[in-house]
Formats: sequence, C-alpha cells, structure tokens
Amino acid sequence: MTKSHLIRSFALFVTIISMVACQETKVKKQIQFPYTDLATENLIPKPYKIIATNSAFGLDEHTAIHTSQNTYGFPEIGHFLSQKINEKISLTLPVNESASASVERIIYINQSDSLDLKTKESYQLYISKDSVIINSKTAEGAFRGIQTLRQLIPETSNDTLTDHKMWLIPTGKIWDHPNFGYRGAMLDVARHFFEVQDVKKYLDLLAYYKMNVLHLHLSDDQGWRIEIKSWPDLTAVGGKTEVGGGEGGFFTQEDYKEIVRYASERHITIIPEIDMPGHTNAASVSYPFLNGNGKVVKPYTGTRVGFSTFDTKKDTVYAFLDDVIREISEMTPGPYFHIGGDESHVTKKKDYIHFVDNVEKIVHKYGKKMIGWDEIVQADIDSTTIAQHWSNPSNAITALEKGNKIIMSPAKKAYLDMKYDSLSKFGLDWAGHIPVDSAYQWSPEKYIKGVQAKDILGVEAPLWSETIGTMEELEYLAFPRIIGYAELGWSTEGNRDWENFKVRLANQVPYLESMEVKYYPSPIIDWKRKIKTIPTEK
Repeated sequence: MTKSHLIRSFALFVTIISMVACQETKVKKQIQFPYTDLATENLIPKPYKIIATNSAFGLDEHTAIHTSQNTYGFPEIGHFLSQKINEKISLTLPVNESASASVERIIYINQSDSLDLKTKESYQLYISKDSVIINSKTAEGAFRGIQTLRQLIPETSNDTLTDHKMWLIPTGKIWDHPNFGYRGAMLDVARHFFEVQDVKKYLDLLAYYKMNVLHLHLSDDQGWRIEIKSWPDLTAVGGKTEVGGGEGGFFTQEDYKEIVRYASERHITIIPEIDMPGHTNAASVSYPFLNGNGKVVKPYTGTRVGFSTFDTKKDTVYAFLDDVIREISEMTPGPYFHIGGDESHVTKKKDYIHFVDNVEKIVHKYGKKMIGWDEIVQADIDSTTIAQHWSNPSNAITALEKGNKIIMSPAKKAYLDMKYDSLSKFGLDWAGHIPVDSAYQWSPEKYIKGVQAKDILGVEAPLWSETIGTMEELEYLAFPRIIGYAELGWSTEGNRDWENFKVRLANQVPYLESMEVKYYPSPIIDWKRKIKTIPTEK
C-alpha cells in the first residue's frame, strides 16, 4: 500500500469513528445492553485468545460496513459479509457508503500492518458497543476474521431493547492465527462424479470453518473428470464411467475455472490431482498406448486398486503428461500440482522412480510445486516437493531426511470415507472405524515419532467416493468430522480439548440445518438445539 493510500484509509477510519462517536451518547442513553460472555461462545475453530468485556454490540438496521478501500480484496470481503448477514437474518447492511446520520454502529474491516499480526491469515477482532473492528494484514486474514464474526451473530433477534429487531453480539477482543498454514479437504470426484454445485456447497462449508485448501482427485481407474483439449477422448471415453456402472461425468475447462474462481472468492486454494502412474485405467482406456501393465484395457467400475500403470518408458507418455499438466496448470493459480503416486503395485520400483523423477520435472516446468502420496519419497524428489502421509510412517521419516514438508492425512485418523462404526450407512473400514471423538482426539504434531510441527505443512482430510454418489451421502461421511479436522488445523494444541469441543460442535446444528447438511447425528454428541438466552446485567 502506498503512503497516499494509507493516508486515505486512515482518514476514512477517523471519519467513521468520529461519526459513530457523535451518536455514542444518544445510543448509550437509549440502550442498556445485557451481560454477555464472548469466551463462552461456540466458535469453531477455537480462537487463540479471547478476552470478554461482557456487554453487546447491537447489530441492526442502523449498522453499516466499511472497509479499507485501496487494498486488494478488502471491499469484496465487506460485500461478502453483508451478503452472508442478509442470508442468515434478512438484514441488509450498506457497504462503503457515504456517512449517514442514521448509522449508529459500524463494522470496519481494516488493513493493518501491526507487528502483532504474525501470519497472512492472522486477524484481530475488537467488539465494543459501538463498533466491530477486524484488523488483518491481508484480505485472506480478514476473510478468516469475518467467519468468526458470522458465527457470533445469533439467529434470534432481541426484540425488547428497541422498537426494531437487534441481534446482540458479545463484546470483547479476539486475537487469532492458524496453527498450520495448510488446512485442507480432499474430494474424490473420480470414483463417483460430483457436479459443480456440489463442489461449491462443499467450498462454502469449508470456508465457514476456516479451511483453505480443496484437493480435487480428478482421475482414477473408474473415470477421468477434467477436460483436456489436446486429448479429448479422456473425457469422451474415460469420463463416461464410474463405480457401480453409473454414467460418470466430467468438468469442462469452464466448469473447472468456475470452481477455481468460486474457491478464490473464499480464499481457498484448489489443488488438482492426476493420479499416476497407477490408478490410470480410465486414461489408458481412452488412449491405449498409455497402458503399461501388458493387458488389454477395458472400462472398470469396481473398487479394486493397484492393477493399472502407465508405460513409464515411452516418450509419448511423457508428451501426453506434458499436455495434461500444462493445460491444468494454466487454469490453476495455486502453487501446487498433485501427481498421486500411491498404490502403483504393478509398476516396477525402478520404473516408478524413473517416472516420478520425470513427472516432477514437468510439474516444475509449468511453475508448480509437486505434491504426491507418501510413496513418492522412493524417488529422487526435490526438496520443494511435498509428501502427503497417508499410510507408511517410514515414508514420512524419509521425507524429512530429504528435506520435504509433510501433509498429515493418516488413514486411521483422517480418512473421511472410513465408517463411524459398524452400523454406518456408507463408507469403508479397511483402516478401521473413525467415530467423531477419535477423528478429533489426535495430535498431528505428535502422530509420528520424529515428525515435529515444523516439519508439517498442514492437515488434510481426504474423502474417497467408492461408496457415495450424492451430496447427501458425502455430507453424511464428512460432517461432523470435517469440523473437527478444521480445528485440528487451525487451533493450537493447547486450545484443543474434546470435552469443550463436543459442546461447541453440538451448537453447530443451526448452521448445518440452514445449509441443509445431512450430517451424521453421532450418538456421542448432544445434538439438541437449544435456544440461547442471554442473562441480564450482573
């Protein structure tokens, strides 16, 4: 930000505060706000530090939103917040409009260069009777801050303090920042295809809980789900199958760009995955020269793994992959490209190593950092490559020895496709059952001996789709467990406590119901919807 921009932004802030101050005496005489306790609110993820001041900010028709206007992304976040407030309580708040005598309270989203904001996602939230101020260095941090504010807005108005509806937000201060900079979910659209609107809904839910990555598993034995213009049969042939014999489907490049755009508005990075050299039957059915297992390739709609492989010795295979990686990378502004690399059981080890080394060069050629499932550490990978731990702890240790960061996705703890228990309607159980408490009660920082917090890029919860084909089924497996993974990624270990979390989780019901999420009603959570009443002034 230039000096002139800073001056204009500060001048606007002073003007707004002065305008509110002129109203302050009148407002205080009119309204005696009741006692509240910000520290007891059901926020997820739990913020780093909360100090309650035990009064309330009255959100009503006399409230306006203002933002830093000459800083990238801040006005857009103001409009996003206004839209979400309207969707929740049918209250329309003006954004960055000229000062009005009718405005008595403000929400100000402020770009700040405070040294206390240690990461790009750090934010400070100050709530008084007359103003809500969100400070952050970046739009990304401001966006995380407004998710906290959204959770603090009650669904029920207080109709006794004024002659109009007013929603009371507890006053106090919140200082917050993420434990890990990478907090992700993975969605498998290859085994069963999910439409653009399904992915958008999932993005909305992830954003509300401050997750910042959606990893899309775009290809597998059962289907190829992304249009590649230079190789049209990938979708014309490979996109027409899925597990169980359904019709499949695929994203056109315009579909994919729309997903990327929608995610970007929510400050979520899309990571595309093309799984290889195994899990490649759909690609090889589309173009048989790719096949390297020595068998005639046919469409596959089962759930067996490990039988397919690319031919790792053909130059034409790498020319094909160059086109695929180039086209997807051109549509993907995020820094990562995921190459899969898991369960290549019929690929000889030396051929696997040769393949991964070659594909890494292609990924780098198009300006991306490579991610792969933890088997990729067998190859001579660059130190910038990231290993995603899912199965073998020794691979994680090898990654550290090679200087690679790790994404923690242990199947026994973080796989959303595992059943909750033996009675679950959907899911698998090869890694065991993962009930809601088990999904939450583990520490990514201590899960593998020798792997410390500094070695971990972040946490990701994968959802494989062998047993699910609708959004309702997806939601059953993902929720409520994904909410716990969001807290594991954001909140510090000292702020994570199961007994406290399960109470906050139970109180997410109003939001989940408003979003029509068909979550699994785990019997270990008291899901009863309770109408919160705020006690009178002490």
